[in-house]
This record gives sequence, C-alpha cells and structure tokens, in this order.
Amino acid sequence: MKRVIIISIILLAGVTTYAQYASDALRFSQQYYQGTARNMAVGSAFGALGSDLSASAINPAGLGLFRNNEYTITPEIFTKNISSIYQGKMIDDSRTVFDISNFGLLSSIKTGNNSSGFKFVQFSFSLNRLNNFNSNRTIVGDNINSSKLDVYLEQADGINYTDIEDNYSGYYSYDLTPAWNAFLIDTVPGYTDWYYSPVPFAGVQQKEVTHSRGSTNEWDFSMAGNFNDKLYLGITLGLPYTRFFRNTYYGESDVADTIPYFDSWTVNEYLTTTGFGFNIKLGMIYRPVNWLRIGGAFHSPTWYSLTDNWNTNYDSNLEWGSFSSSSPQGVFNYKLYTPMRAIGDVALIIKKYGFLTFEYEYVDYGTARFKASGVDYASGTNADIKNYYKGVSNFRGGLEVRAGMFSFRGGYALYGSPYKNNLNDGKKQYFTGGLGYNNGRFSADFAFVYGNKKSNYYLYTSDNFATEPAALTEKDYQAVLTFSYRY
Repeated sequence: MKRVIIISIILLAGVTTYAQYASDALRFSQQYYQGTARNMAVGSAFGALGSDLSASAINPAGLGLFRNNEYTITPEIFTKNISSIYQGKMIDDSRTVFDISNFGLLSSIKTGNNSSGFKFVQFSFSLNRLNNFNSNRTIVGDNINSSKLDVYLEQADGINYTDIEDNYSGYYSYDLTPAWNAFLIDTVPGYTDWYYSPVPFAGVQQKEVTHSRGSTNEWDFSMAGNFNDKLYLGITLGLPYTRFFRNTYYGESDVADTIPYFDSWTVNEYLTTTGFGFNIKLGMIYRPVNWLRIGGAFHSPTWYSLTDNWNTNYDSNLEWGSFSSSSPQGVFNYKLYTPMRAIGDVALIIKKYGFLTFEYEYVDYGTARFKASGVDYASGTNADIKNYYKGVSNFRGGLEVRAGMFSFRGGYALYGSPYKNNLNDGKKQYFTGGLGYNNGRFSADFAFVYGNKKSNYYLYTSDNFATEPAALTEKDYQAVLTFSYRY
C-alpha cells in the first residue's frame, strides 16, 4: 500500500483540490527534441553534426558549420494512441494533430579571414518543439472493492459539515463542497462530522476520460562562430512557452442495478496551465580530423512563470433526483525551475557517403523546484520531487547514407525512467527513419518517428483505498516533412 500511495502522490491527487504536484514538474521538465525532419530521422542525435537549425535547441555550436544563409520550415502530423487495461478491460483511444515542429532562418557571415581565426559568424532565429501534450485517454473497468467516493469520505471525516457546506471560497471549494451540494457525501444521522455516500459498497463501473492539449515550444535566438574550421562555438537564448489544457471526466455508474437509491455520479475537472520561461544554452564542437567531430553542450535550468486556471463540476443521479454543483474558477501564479542538462556528442563523417552520430544527455529531474509567494513547497511538493525523481541518462544515435542527391537515414533514442526505486516504468524509446533530397540550394527531408512508453496509473488512492493500477501503453506516430532553402 505504501508504494501505491507514493505513486499516487507523484501521479495524481486523491481528490480534486488543485495545487502543484510533482507530476506537473516532470511534465514541464521532460524534453523530447523534435525540430527538422533530418534531425528527427537520426534519433535527434544531431548535436555534433551541425548545419541544421535543430542545433539551436540541442548544441548551438552546430550552427557554426553553416556557410550559407538558410530558411527552414517543418510541418508534421502527430498521432498519440493510448491503450489502457483496467480490471481486465482494454480500451484504445487516440488523438491526431497537425502542427509545426520547426521553422527558422539563419544568416552566415564570412569574416574575410581566410587563413586563421574566425572564418564565419552565424546568427539564427528559430522555433523548435520540445514536447507534445496532445492525447486522449480512456479507462473503463468494474470495481467490486471501492468507490472514489470512499476517498472523499476519508478526507471529510472529522470535519464539521458547516465548514464544508456552501464554503465556495474556502479550502474545500473544489472537491468536498460541490460533492456535498450534489449529495455525494452527507452526514450520518446524529453526527456533524461523520459521513456516508450513496455508494455504500462496491460494484460500480468506473470510467475516466482525459483529453489533453498543448505543447512546449521554444523560440531560440542563437549566435555561433567557426574558428579555423576546427573549433565551433555557439550560444542560444531560449524562450520556451508552454500551453497545457486538460479536461478529465470521471464517473461511476450502477450498471448492474444492485445499489439501492443510486444510479450514477460524475465529476469534470478542467485545468489550463500557460506560461513563459528563459534559459541559456552553450555549446562547442571540435574537429581534430576531418572524419571526427566531438561536441558538448550545457543547458541552464529553465526559469518559468506559470499560471493555472481550474474548476470542477459535479453531477449525481439518485433515486430522489438529479443534482449538480460547480466550484469557483481558480487562478494561481507560480514559478517553476526545471533541471539543467549536460550533453556529449560524437560524429563520424564517412567522406561524402554519410555519417554515424551518437549523443548522451544527463538530466536530474529530482532538482526541479516550485516557488510562489506565501506557499511552503519545501516540505511538500519539492520534497516529493527530490524523494521520488532521479537523474537519468538519455541516449540518441543515428546514421545517414548518401547516394548522390539522396540520403537515407535511421536512428534510435532511449529516454530513461525518471522514477526512483522502480516506482513506475516511464522510460520512452523512439525508432526513427527517413530520407532526403538535396540539390545544393533546395532540400526536402522526410522522417517517420515511432515512440512507445509503458506506465501504471491509479484512478485514485488514499491511506485506506486504492484501485488496481491501469496499465497504460502509449504509442506516438510522427510524419515530418522539412523544406529548406539556402542562398
């Protein structure tokens, strides 16, 4: 049970009072680099290769290998499929969106120094997508052991009903108060702080449907330089912005008609998180010989200013009537500091026939921190982040084979699980491939990316009640097309 409670802390609050949870820090800290189709086709392992606008988000020194000006745009089709198995029932759900993974422009300026020193200086402006939150997830199963209302009862017991009733501006205004007014909890006759629910025993069909939207994108302003065709240096000012929208429907119904006086109840939760941040990226690439490039990059933490907006709606269908109750609209402003990153790269250039590239990234998710005026995160959410998340190693690699103006690419990426002590799975892997055409001035590149991830999810937990975990399998499918023009 202790392990289940820990997982619930980092994945989902037992009831719907909103705050910032460890899972929110993880969501906005994880990055699955996208960018151009050429970058994505080799597993996003372009850090040491350069000459690609995706470099501004990974290793800005790669921009130093440009010798021409370039415009780039990358549309993509993104599909996420989520399969859930809960109480023996399997449900598939999916969402498909069309978006822009990357666009930008770069200016390469020749310094006039042909013998030694800085030969080219580059300036670029680009947009790169770092994470995609679009998904639909459905979980359905019959629970004969507990109801989510048991968690509400556990939280309410010991609280006088006058502190809950019509308290729309108080601590319970997003969960217990609307649940009370929808007759989902009520006092036991003769008591003022002991409660019961219309689902006194198990035997309900439970259903949760979650629609998520949004993404984290980053505006990158970069500068790079080419020192004697040996050393390349770069710096990026990153201005990420995030938009996350989530609507979660949860319901329980007496489909077998075995619970007296009860038909069904539902709660809809709405959450919007928006905000901006900034970070600094430093990078270098060294070319000791023509066939070898060695690179490294450092990403500072991202300092975010975020705003949450949320509300909840409760509905009940009981024998004596149907009832509804809604919470007020909640608004809260806070700060989030995401972890720093360290990246190492190596690329082997096989003359004009192609390349092999490898990349290693280290990020410690346990160092993320929330901050807000008047809120003590240190002993709560920030302690959870430190205790339950860890540093991970991410690996990316790929190759390209050239045949005249055509290129054929493949890659693989593995993003490690962020959870300590095997609390959950959470690792994610990508298999990538693509092809390209380049006539020197114009190029078109295509990539197809398949990603998968497995994890467990709990509909609710408390000290005494917990569901069986829903086993989730996520599969991402991305079809990406980049058009580039050089002059």
